[in-house]
Amino acid sequence: MPYALGATARLTGECRDPGGTLTTAATATVTVTLPDGTTATPAAVESEPGRYQADYVTTAAGRHTVRWQFTGPAAASVDVLDVQDETPAAILSLADARQHLNLTSTRDDAEVQFWNAATTRAVEYYVGPVVPRTFVEQHDVRDAAAVVLLRTPVIAVTAVDSVASGASAYPVDGLSVDPATGELFRLDGGRMAGRLRITYRAGRTAVTENVSAGARIILEHLWLTQRGARGGLAGGGQDYSVTEPIPGLGYAVPNRALHLLEPDRLPPGVA
Repeated sequence: MPYALGATARLTGECRDPGGTLTTAATATVTVTLPDGTTATPAAVESEPGRYQADYVTTAAGRHTVRWQFTGPAAASVDVLDVQDETPAAILSLADARQHLNLTSTRDDAEVQFWNAATTRAVEYYVGPVVPRTFVEQHDVRDAAAVVLLRTPVIAVTAVDSVASGASAYPVDGLSVDPATGELFRLDGGRMAGRLRITYRAGRTAVTENVSAGARIILEHLWLTQRGARGGLAGGGQDYSVTEPIPGLGYAVPNRALHLLEPDRLPPGVA
Protein backbone atom coordinates (compact mmCIF):
# COMPACT_ATOMS: atom_id res chain seq x y z
CA MET A 1 0.00 0.00 0.00
CA PRO A 2 1.22 3.57 -0.63
CA TYR A 3 2.92 5.41 2.20
CA ALA A 4 2.00 8.93 3.24
CA LEU A 5 4.64 11.51 2.37
CA GLY A 6 6.95 11.87 5.36
CA ALA A 7 6.12 8.45 6.80
CA THR A 8 8.77 5.85 7.55
CA ALA A 9 8.73 2.86 5.22
CA ARG A 10 10.20 -0.34 6.65
CA LEU A 11 12.00 -2.09 3.79
CA THR A 12 12.72 -5.82 4.00
CA GLY A 13 14.98 -8.12 2.03
CA GLU A 14 16.24 -11.70 2.19
CA CYS A 15 19.66 -13.13 1.42
CA ARG A 16 19.54 -16.70 0.17
CA ASP A 17 22.39 -18.85 -1.03
CA PRO A 18 22.21 -20.54 -4.48
CA GLY A 19 20.33 -23.42 -2.87
CA GLY A 20 17.62 -21.12 -1.51
CA THR A 21 18.63 -21.24 2.15
CA LEU A 22 18.48 -18.04 4.21
CA THR A 23 22.07 -17.03 4.91
CA THR A 24 23.77 -14.21 6.77
CA ALA A 25 25.53 -12.01 4.20
CA ALA A 26 28.99 -10.53 4.47
CA THR A 27 27.53 -7.19 3.33
CA ALA A 28 23.98 -5.96 2.81
CA THR A 29 23.09 -2.73 1.01
CA VAL A 30 19.70 -1.30 0.11
CA THR A 31 19.37 1.51 -2.44
CA VAL A 32 16.19 3.54 -2.85
CA THR A 33 15.85 5.37 -6.16
CA LEU A 34 13.49 8.34 -5.91
CA PRO A 35 11.18 9.51 -8.73
CA ASP A 36 13.68 12.22 -9.72
CA GLY A 37 16.50 9.69 -10.11
CA THR A 38 18.38 10.55 -6.92
CA THR A 39 19.19 7.73 -4.51
CA ALA A 40 19.25 7.05 -0.79
CA THR A 41 20.95 4.21 1.10
CA PRO A 42 19.34 3.71 4.52
CA ALA A 43 21.23 1.51 6.96
CA ALA A 44 20.41 -2.19 6.64
CA VAL A 45 20.33 -4.43 9.71
CA GLU A 46 19.82 -8.17 10.05
CA SER A 47 16.62 -8.88 11.98
CA GLU A 48 17.18 -12.67 11.95
CA PRO A 49 19.53 -14.93 10.00
CA GLY A 50 19.26 -14.02 6.31
CA ARG A 51 16.48 -11.48 6.81
CA TYR A 52 17.25 -7.76 6.67
CA GLN A 53 15.37 -4.52 7.18
CA ALA A 54 15.95 -0.82 6.74
CA ASP A 55 13.84 2.17 7.74
CA TYR A 56 13.51 4.85 5.08
CA VAL A 57 11.83 8.21 5.74
CA THR A 58 9.96 9.21 2.58
CA THR A 59 10.77 12.65 1.19
CA ALA A 60 9.15 12.70 -2.26
CA ALA A 61 5.84 11.57 -3.71
CA GLY A 62 5.72 9.01 -6.51
CA ARG A 63 7.09 5.61 -7.48
CA HIS A 64 10.39 4.56 -5.89
CA THR A 65 12.45 1.49 -6.69
CA VAL A 66 14.18 -0.51 -3.96
CA ARG A 67 17.18 -2.72 -4.63
CA TRP A 68 18.82 -5.05 -2.11
CA GLN A 69 22.37 -6.18 -2.90
CA PHE A 70 24.17 -8.82 -0.85
CA THR A 71 27.68 -10.26 -1.01
CA GLY A 72 29.05 -13.44 0.56
CA PRO A 73 26.90 -15.01 -0.90
CA ALA A 74 26.02 -12.84 -3.88
CA ALA A 75 22.28 -12.17 -4.02
CA ALA A 76 19.97 -9.35 -5.06
CA SER A 77 16.29 -8.45 -5.16
CA VAL A 78 14.21 -5.51 -6.34
CA ASP A 79 10.90 -4.04 -5.25
CA VAL A 80 8.85 -0.86 -5.59
CA LEU A 81 7.63 1.70 -3.07
CA ASP A 82 4.80 4.16 -3.73
CA VAL A 83 4.46 7.43 -1.80
CA GLN A 84 1.28 9.50 -1.90
CA ASP A 85 1.18 13.20 -2.66
CA GLU A 86 1.14 15.48 0.35
CA THR A 87 -2.55 16.10 -0.36
CA PRO A 88 -3.75 12.92 -2.11
CA ALA A 89 -6.87 13.19 -4.23
CA ALA A 90 -9.84 11.49 -2.58
CA ILE A 91 -13.53 12.29 -2.94
CA LEU A 92 -14.39 10.65 0.38
CA SER A 93 -12.58 11.26 3.64
CA LEU A 94 -11.11 8.22 5.36
CA ALA A 95 -13.75 8.57 8.10
CA ASP A 96 -16.59 8.66 5.54
CA ALA A 97 -15.16 5.69 3.65
CA ARG A 98 -14.74 3.69 6.84
CA GLN A 99 -18.27 4.55 7.96
CA HIS A 100 -19.81 3.56 4.63
CA LEU A 101 -18.03 0.20 4.74
CA ASN A 102 -19.29 -0.33 8.31
CA LEU A 103 -15.74 -0.61 9.65
CA THR A 104 -15.35 0.24 13.31
CA SER A 105 -11.62 -0.52 13.50
CA THR A 106 -8.72 1.38 11.97
CA ARG A 107 -6.91 -1.89 11.22
CA ASP A 108 -7.73 -1.78 7.50
CA ASP A 109 -7.17 1.96 6.98
CA ALA A 110 -4.30 1.55 4.51
CA GLU A 111 -6.38 -0.78 2.35
CA VAL A 112 -9.43 1.51 2.60
CA GLN A 113 -7.32 4.48 1.48
CA PHE A 114 -6.04 2.47 -1.50
CA TRP A 115 -9.54 1.60 -2.71
CA ASN A 116 -10.75 5.12 -1.93
CA ALA A 117 -8.07 6.49 -4.27
CA ALA A 118 -9.04 3.96 -6.94
CA THR A 119 -12.67 5.00 -6.53
CA THR A 120 -11.77 8.64 -7.01
CA ARG A 121 -9.95 7.87 -10.25
CA ALA A 122 -12.96 5.90 -11.51
CA VAL A 123 -15.40 8.70 -10.71
CA GLU A 124 -13.16 11.36 -12.25
CA TYR A 125 -12.67 9.27 -15.40
CA TYR A 126 -16.43 9.51 -15.81
CA VAL A 127 -17.20 13.09 -14.69
CA GLY A 128 -13.86 14.93 -14.81
CA PRO A 129 -11.89 16.35 -11.86
CA VAL A 130 -13.75 16.40 -8.57
CA VAL A 131 -10.93 16.98 -6.08
CA PRO A 132 -9.39 20.44 -6.76
CA ARG A 133 -5.74 20.26 -7.83
CA THR A 134 -3.24 21.82 -10.20
CA PHE A 135 -2.79 20.73 -13.80
CA VAL A 136 -0.15 21.77 -16.33
CA GLU A 137 -0.79 21.48 -20.08
CA GLN A 138 1.08 22.46 -23.22
CA HIS A 139 -0.86 23.82 -26.18
CA ASP A 140 0.47 24.68 -29.62
CA VAL A 141 -1.74 27.68 -30.40
CA ARG A 142 -1.80 29.14 -33.90
CA ASP A 143 -3.63 32.45 -34.02
CA ALA A 144 -6.71 31.32 -32.06
CA ALA A 145 -9.43 33.29 -30.33
CA ALA A 146 -9.40 30.84 -27.41
CA VAL A 147 -7.57 27.85 -25.98
CA VAL A 148 -9.66 24.97 -24.64
CA LEU A 149 -8.25 23.44 -21.47
CA LEU A 150 -8.64 19.69 -21.15
CA ARG A 151 -10.02 19.41 -17.63
CA THR A 152 -13.15 21.03 -16.31
CA PRO A 153 -14.60 22.57 -14.26
CA VAL A 154 -11.77 25.11 -14.18
CA ILE A 155 -11.34 26.99 -10.90
CA ALA A 156 -8.59 29.40 -11.91
CA VAL A 157 -5.75 29.84 -14.38
CA THR A 158 -2.55 30.72 -12.53
CA ALA A 159 0.02 31.06 -15.33
CA VAL A 160 0.33 31.09 -19.12
CA ASP A 161 4.01 30.84 -20.05
CA SER A 162 5.92 30.43 -23.29
CA VAL A 163 7.50 26.99 -23.53
CA ALA A 164 10.42 28.44 -25.49
CA SER A 165 11.43 31.14 -23.01
CA GLY A 166 9.71 30.11 -19.80
CA ALA A 167 8.50 33.70 -19.40
CA SER A 168 4.90 34.82 -19.09
CA ALA A 169 3.26 34.86 -22.50
CA TYR A 170 -0.06 36.31 -21.34
CA PRO A 171 -0.65 37.90 -17.91
CA VAL A 172 -3.48 36.01 -16.22
CA ASP A 173 -5.18 39.25 -15.14
CA GLY A 174 -5.82 39.90 -18.83
CA LEU A 175 -7.47 36.53 -19.39
CA SER A 176 -10.79 34.93 -18.60
CA VAL A 177 -11.87 31.30 -18.58
CA ASP A 178 -15.24 29.60 -18.87
CA PRO A 179 -15.24 27.16 -15.92
CA ALA A 180 -17.64 24.72 -17.58
CA THR A 181 -16.10 24.51 -21.07
CA GLY A 182 -12.47 25.31 -20.25
CA GLU A 183 -12.32 28.03 -22.94
CA LEU A 184 -9.51 30.46 -22.11
CA PHE A 185 -9.53 33.79 -23.92
CA ARG A 186 -8.18 37.35 -23.77
CA LEU A 187 -10.34 40.01 -22.16
CA ASP A 188 -9.31 42.55 -24.79
CA GLY A 189 -10.63 40.35 -27.59
CA GLY A 190 -7.19 39.70 -29.06
CA ARG A 191 -6.01 36.38 -30.40
CA MET A 192 -3.52 33.96 -28.87
CA ALA A 193 -0.54 32.22 -30.43
CA GLY A 194 2.58 30.27 -29.53
CA ARG A 195 3.56 27.09 -27.75
CA LEU A 196 2.07 27.74 -24.34
CA ARG A 197 2.44 26.06 -20.97
CA ILE A 198 -0.79 26.69 -19.04
CA THR A 199 -1.02 26.08 -15.30
CA TYR A 200 -4.47 25.98 -13.75
CA ARG A 201 -6.60 24.48 -11.02
CA ALA A 202 -9.60 22.35 -11.83
CA GLY A 203 -12.14 20.43 -9.78
CA ARG A 204 -15.26 21.07 -7.80
CA THR A 205 -15.35 23.48 -4.90
CA ALA A 206 -18.42 21.59 -3.63
CA VAL A 207 -19.15 17.88 -4.16
CA THR A 208 -22.79 17.27 -5.03
CA GLU A 209 -24.73 14.45 -3.39
CA ASN A 210 -24.99 12.38 -6.56
CA VAL A 211 -21.21 12.36 -7.03
CA SER A 212 -20.60 11.55 -3.37
CA ALA A 213 -23.20 8.77 -3.45
CA GLY A 214 -21.76 7.36 -6.67
CA ALA A 215 -18.32 7.28 -5.06
CA ARG A 216 -19.68 5.41 -2.06
CA ILE A 217 -21.30 2.76 -4.26
CA ILE A 218 -18.12 2.24 -6.30
CA LEU A 219 -16.00 2.04 -3.14
CA GLU A 220 -18.29 -0.56 -1.60
CA HIS A 221 -18.38 -2.53 -4.85
CA LEU A 222 -14.58 -2.64 -5.14
CA TRP A 223 -14.15 -3.39 -1.44
CA LEU A 224 -16.64 -6.26 -1.36
CA THR A 225 -15.67 -7.91 -4.63
CA GLN A 226 -11.95 -8.03 -3.82
CA ARG A 227 -12.78 -9.54 -0.40
CA GLY A 228 -15.26 -12.08 -1.78
CA ALA A 229 -12.98 -15.04 -1.24
CA ARG A 230 -12.99 -14.20 2.48
CA GLY A 231 -16.77 -14.17 2.69
CA GLY A 232 -17.02 -10.40 2.52
CA LEU A 233 -19.64 -10.13 -0.22
CA ALA A 234 -22.91 -8.57 0.79
CA GLY A 235 -26.00 -10.73 0.99
CA GLY A 236 -29.04 -10.68 -1.24
CA GLY A 237 -30.90 -7.54 -2.12
CA GLN A 238 -27.92 -5.39 -3.09
CA ASP A 239 -27.76 -4.47 -6.77
CA TYR A 240 -24.16 -4.62 -7.92
CA SER A 241 -24.96 -5.56 -11.52
CA VAL A 242 -22.50 -4.13 -14.01
CA THR A 243 -23.73 -4.37 -17.58
CA GLU A 244 -22.44 -1.13 -19.13
CA PRO A 245 -18.70 -1.27 -19.74
CA ILE A 246 -16.81 2.04 -19.75
CA PRO A 247 -13.80 2.29 -22.06
CA GLY A 248 -10.76 2.23 -19.82
CA LEU A 249 -12.71 1.00 -16.78
CA GLY A 250 -14.37 -2.16 -18.05
CA TYR A 251 -16.95 -3.47 -15.59
CA ALA A 252 -15.53 -1.88 -12.44
CA VAL A 253 -18.46 0.51 -11.92
CA PRO A 254 -21.96 -0.70 -10.93
CA ASN A 255 -25.00 0.52 -12.84
CA ARG A 256 -26.37 2.33 -9.79
CA ALA A 257 -23.25 4.47 -9.61
CA LEU A 258 -23.41 5.25 -13.34
CA HIS A 259 -26.99 6.43 -13.01
CA LEU A 260 -26.09 8.71 -10.11
CA LEU A 261 -23.13 10.19 -12.00
CA GLU A 262 -25.06 10.67 -15.24
CA PRO A 263 -25.94 14.37 -14.61
CA ASP A 264 -22.20 15.17 -14.47
CA ARG A 265 -21.08 12.83 -17.23
CA LEU A 266 -18.41 14.15 -19.60
CA PRO A 267 -19.48 14.75 -23.21
CA PRO A 268 -18.71 11.87 -25.62
CA GLY A 269 -15.07 11.80 -26.65
CA VAL A 270 -13.86 13.78 -23.62
CA ALA A 271 -11.62 11.85 -21.22
